[in-house]
Amino acid sequence: MTAMISRWARNARVRLRTANLFPLIGLAVVAAVVSVFGLLLNAAHASKVEQRNLACLALNVYFEARGEPEPGRYAVAEVTMNRVASRRYPDSVCDVVYEKNWDVLRKRYVSAFSWTEFKTLPEPTGPEWTRAKEIAAEVFSGQHEPRLAGATHYHANYIRPSWSRDQKPVARIGNHVFYR
Repeated sequence: MTAMISRWARNARVRLRTANLFPLIGLAVVAAVVSVFGLLLNAAHASKVEQRNLACLALNVYFEARGEPEPGRYAVAEVTMNRVASRRYPDSVCDVVYEKNWDVLRKRYVSAFSWTEFKTLPEPTGPEWTRAKEIAAEVFSGQHEPRLAGATHYHANYIRPSWSRDQKPVARIGNHVFYR
């Protein structure tokens, strides 16, 4: 039995040495090139999507909280990212920021973030825009220590929306009340 296996292995080695492997090697090289190209394209696309989501988060921080103290700006960014992490909301920052739901009372679609309902907006500029981009990058990349884990809602402290009755308040920061 051992002799038979040994003879089979020797014959397989001889056949492998004498076989024309150029087509197989060529196919392997082409497959490797295509795989590397595909990985590069995927990485480029992922980077573009990440930059787009980062821009949406920065815009949300800017338009929702540019007049707030810095902890309030971070809190708005955290709420946005908490929504992305939640199964109840879309899976990307831009989809969360621009999400609209039907409001039965108003008989129209309403955005979670009011600035997204305006037809035109001023171009973000100045130090507030620079800081909004920095805060967005810190929160998006996980460099900022979260302080509002699980908080998915907030509103200005001078209003009391009906949905807030069903939520648990977790913080008052600047002119906003945050809820889990």
